[in-house]
Amino acid sequence: MADEPETPGATIEDYLLEDRTFPPPPAFKAVALVVDTTMYDAANEDFEGFWARQAADLITWQRPWDTVLDWQLPFAKWFVGGRLNASENCLDRHVEAGLGERVAFHWEGEPGDTRTLTYADLLAEVQRFANVLKGLGVEKGDRVAIYMPMIPELPVALLACARVGAAHSVVFGGFSADSLSDRINDAECKVVVTADGGWRRGQPGLLKPTVDVALASTPSVEHVVVVDRIASSGGEAEVAMTDGRDHWYHELMAEAATECAPEPMDSEDLLYLLYTSGTTGKPKGIMHTTGGYLTQVAFTHKYVFDLHPETDVYWCTADVGWVTGHSYIVYGPLANGATSVMYEGTPDTPGRDRFWDLVERYQVSILYTAPTAIRTFMKWGAAEPEKHDLSSLRVLGSVGEPINPEAWIWYHEHIGASRCPIVDTWWQTETGAIMISPLPGATTTKPGSATFPLPGIAAELVDNDAEVVPRGGGYLTLTRPWPAMLRGIYGDPERYRDTYWSRFEGRYFAGDGAKIDSDGYLWVLGRVDDVMNISGHRISTTEVESALVDNPKVAEAAVVGAKDDVTGQAIVAFVTLRGGVEPGAGVGEELRDHVANKIGKISRPKTIVFTDDLPKTRSGKIMRRLLRDVAEGRELGDTTTLADPAVVEEIRKRAMSAPSDD
Repeated sequence: MADEPETPGATIEDYLLEDRTFPPPPAFKAVALVVDTTMYDAANEDFEGFWARQAADLITWQRPWDTVLDWQLPFAKWFVGGRLNASENCLDRHVEAGLGERVAFHWEGEPGDTRTLTYADLLAEVQRFANVLKGLGVEKGDRVAIYMPMIPELPVALLACARVGAAHSVVFGGFSADSLSDRINDAECKVVVTADGGWRRGQPGLLKPTVDVALASTPSVEHVVVVDRIASSGGEAEVAMTDGRDHWYHELMAEAATECAPEPMDSEDLLYLLYTSGTTGKPKGIMHTTGGYLTQVAFTHKYVFDLHPETDVYWCTADVGWVTGHSYIVYGPLANGATSVMYEGTPDTPGRDRFWDLVERYQVSILYTAPTAIRTFMKWGAAEPEKHDLSSLRVLGSVGEPINPEAWIWYHEHIGASRCPIVDTWWQTETGAIMISPLPGATTTKPGSATFPLPGIAAELVDNDAEVVPRGGGYLTLTRPWPAMLRGIYGDPERYRDTYWSRFEGRYFAGDGAKIDSDGYLWVLGRVDDVMNISGHRISTTEVESALVDNPKVAEAAVVGAKDDVTGQAIVAFVTLRGGVEPGAGVGEELRDHVANKIGKISRPKTIVFTDDLPKTRSGKIMRRLLRDVAEGRELGDTTTLADPAVVEEIRKRAMSAPSDD
């Protein structure tokens, strides 16, 4: 007999406020570190003064600010009256300090070609390309679209835009022509910077043809700059060039002047736009300005990763097309004078040890990657990393989505050799920088918990009536402004207010649910719309995924809710098994029982679909939207951002024949 609904008309709030521990860590290990509350105390006593000290210590200002914070809810201005240039902060000041020969980027292409760019090299390249942009008519206040693979010319383009005072709008290289044209038109970009293509899983993926299709409906674009990536590295790429509009990067650079002074920018001048998906179908142009953003990304990169720029080699495995790449490949590391690794391709090309080979060869000491990547490595097993000397690693990081305790523990034990602290970070495109995270040496960690808000950040959980929830579950809100916060949605201030500040008066809320355990540790659950309604019970997809991955036969799992005539929604689990484990009805039944034992019978998946891989973006995020389409038999949505579009088609075939637990 089926369980009776606890509350027939229950809402998400009922789930959030249930008194249960989340998640139940099956092999809990606390990593005990020295607790030092000095920085937190200083920030709590005077958060404006705290951020002012960070801005003064970490950033070079051409003109000091008059006012630290002007807060007219929901609009904030930080370091009002101050002037600076982001490019100058990332490059010139390091070269002038005698650090020109320090490596900025160890770059490696997927075919194996390499480049090493010092800070002096990068400054020279950026100045030339800044002059190229000026020669194409780009002026302070203009917008430039960037649609490129992970090659050195990508950060060069960002920094050159910042140098001349033009806002850049980076569009991830996996987006379709329609997505690209939508973003170009919304920002009214004057120039597009792209490449003939990039290497992906041993094959060239062409970008310029997509640009050509997009530009058929983008009247604002006057020029296109094209980097020769594929042809120059031995691949075949037929590129159509439109006379007068399209230009080869290398030809323009050969003629460009070598010096370009950085444009003085107001602290609140727009640094970049980055578009996120909107529920209305129209992408939201998230606005980030210069002074506050640069201050917080420099601060978080320095302290969250315990950075020592004179000795550390840092690798953030994200793509610059996402906010992680903006903040923690380009602006944060370069502002701090760090040495970074930048890689073009996938971690399994040409072999599954490519990732660990890079760590060993470049002596990476700080590794920042996604939970989905970690779970993929779990699926492959420890044999690949064990082939390599990973002793250079001293800090590990997790980004992109909540990490389940099992993946955290595997990461800690097999990659960090149980000695590296893990910083599991919560933040968003909208926040611009890390908001909730442990600090190495200052926080005792729990596997899967983001722990506590960073110094200077105020976060609270509230219930549906905006009452503060000190323990248990609730909506994750921010109660005061922070320097790197978005300044609005481009061209639509009311949408900004309605999207982020209307649900709870005076509080920023972007849709995440969280729980605070009995020790005060914060566990991010993910978006509240990732909560399933099963016979009136509210169950988190993350909770079920964590229970599945707790089984030693499971490498990775993604869970969605599908419409069900009886229960409202049914739990559908997509499961990747560890190497050597064969899928079958017996394994499916074992996993259903395992979930029931860990959480309760109501959480038992109705359908388990075994798959060799899950649909992921190139940055490693699982696209659960596509899994919901599969589970409910709908036509698939846009798959252009997938690292391997064939994966979802194979999943759909298997889902059609997967048995259900009726």
